[in-house]
Amino acid sequence: MLPRDPPRTSVFDEALIAARSLVGYASSTFNPTLRLGVTGLSRAGKTVFITALVQALVEGGRLPVFRAQAEGRIAAAALSPQPDDTVPRFDYETHLADFFGADRHWPESTRQISELRLNIDFQSTRRFGSAMSRLTLDIIDYPGEWLLDLPLLTMSYAEWSAQTLEASRAGSRLAIAGPWHAFLAGLDPDAPENEAVARQAASLFTAYLKAGRDERFALSTLPPGRFLMPGDLEGSPALTFAPLDLAASGTSAAGSLRAMMERRYESYKQKVVRPFFTQHFARLDRQIVLVDALSALNAGPQAVLDLETALTSVLSAFRVGSNSWLSAMFRPRIQKILFAATKADHLHHTSHDRLEAILRKMAEGAISRAAFSGAAVDVVALASVRATREASVKQGRETLPCIIGTPLAGEHSAHETFDGEAEIAVFPGELPADPQAVFAGGVFSGLENAQRDGVDYRFIRFRPPKLEKGQILPHIRLDRTLQFLIGDKLA
Repeated sequence: MLPRDPPRTSVFDEALIAARSLVGYASSTFNPTLRLGVTGLSRAGKTVFITALVQALVEGGRLPVFRAQAEGRIAAAALSPQPDDTVPRFDYETHLADFFGADRHWPESTRQISELRLNIDFQSTRRFGSAMSRLTLDIIDYPGEWLLDLPLLTMSYAEWSAQTLEASRAGSRLAIAGPWHAFLAGLDPDAPENEAVARQAASLFTAYLKAGRDERFALSTLPPGRFLMPGDLEGSPALTFAPLDLAASGTSAAGSLRAMMERRYESYKQKVVRPFFTQHFARLDRQIVLVDALSALNAGPQAVLDLETALTSVLSAFRVGSNSWLSAMFRPRIQKILFAATKADHLHHTSHDRLEAILRKMAEGAISRAAFSGAAVDVVALASVRATREASVKQGRETLPCIIGTPLAGEHSAHETFDGEAEIAVFPGELPADPQAVFAGGVFSGLENAQRDGVDYRFIRFRPPKLEKGQILPHIRLDRTLQFLIGDKLA
C-alpha cells in the first residue's frame, strides 16, 4: 500500500474531535493528563512494553536515564480507573504474572484497543517548596494493523483494489496470492451480487494476508487490518469483501458484485476505521511505534522495503507538530514520536547503534516530514524485557561477543532444534555498518532463500528470563524511552 496524505475528515468528524479535545483540555488544566499511544505491527512487543513500563514506574525499577526517577523526585505511581468506560482495560496484572509462572512465557499479543491510567506524583523542579505535582498518564494500546487502515479513508474502492492487486503480483507476494488470484480470474465484477462468491473471495484474500505474516516473508503492509484481527466483527458483511480486478469494468451497476463489494468496503471505512480515528487516534499527545526490525532482516530485502513503506504510511496518518494553546484545545497534535527497534537483546550491545541506524534509515522519509512539522522524533534500540545476557566466548584464537539465553521451544539454527529448556550461547553476528546494505541482500538474503543459498542466518527468539517473584523486569533502554516520551512533563 502506497503512503498517502493524512486521512480526510468531515465537518462532523472535526466537530467531534474538537469537542472531545476541549473537554480533555479543560480537565487537564486542573489535572495535567498525557495520552500516550503505543502501537506496532504484529509481534513487535506492545504488550511486553506496556507491562514493563508500568511495573518500572509502580514498583520503582532501575531507570538511570529517566531523570525524575533517578533524582528521586517520583514519590509514587499507582494505577487508577481509566476514563473511557467503553474501552477494555489493559490487563496489566495478568500480563505481569506471565513472566513469573513456572512455564514463564511472553504475554498474548495485542488484538484490540485497550487502555490503562497511571497517576504519577512527583516533585517538580519548577515549583518551590515541598508541594507535590501529579501527572495522569493514559496509555492507549492499539494494533499497528489498525493504523495502516487509516489511509483507506482517502481511497475509493477502485483505487484500493488496483493498489492491492498490483502489490500482490510483485515479489514474494505473487506465490502466496496464487489461490486468491486463481479465484479472482474467474470473477466478473459486473455479474449479479452473490453472497457465496463474496464469502469465498474474502476468505481467500484473508488467507493471502495471513500468509504474508509468516516469518519467511514478514510483510508489514497488509491492510485491511481487521481482516487479520476481526474480533467481534468476524463473519460480518463489513469484513466480507475483497478487491476485484476492475481494469475492464465500467461503472458500478446496482445489484452487481462490484457494487456489493464497494458498498461493504465503504461500510468498513465508515463503521470501523473512522470511529477509531475520531474517538481514539486523533486525541493522542505522544506516540511510540514499536518495530520488529529483526524479523524483517530475517525475511530479507523485500520485507525490509515493505517495512519501510509501512513506517512511512504509519507516520503519514499522524497529526504531528508542536501545539499552540488553540490547537491543544480543538485539534491536538502529536508532539513526540519515538520509533523503537525492539528485541535489542537478541544482539550484542556492539550492534545496537547499528540497529538504530537501520531503523532510522527505514523511517528517514517519515522522520523528515515529522521534524518539518515541529514534532520531536527519535529512534532507539530497545528491549522492554531483556531475555539474554552477554558473554565472550573463545573460538580458537578469536574471542566472539555472544549472548546467552533460552531459545523458545521449536526454534532452530542450522541443523539444531531447541527444546525451550536449555540455555545456549549464540554469536548473533554483526549488523552492517552501512544501513543501506540491508536493502541489498547479501547475508540478509532471507529465510525464503536460505535452503537455496546454503545459508541459515537468522535471529533466534528467546524465552523470558528466569525471575524471582516480585523482581523488576530487566530491560535495555526503557529509561531512555521514558525520558523522551514523558520526561519533560515530570521536570
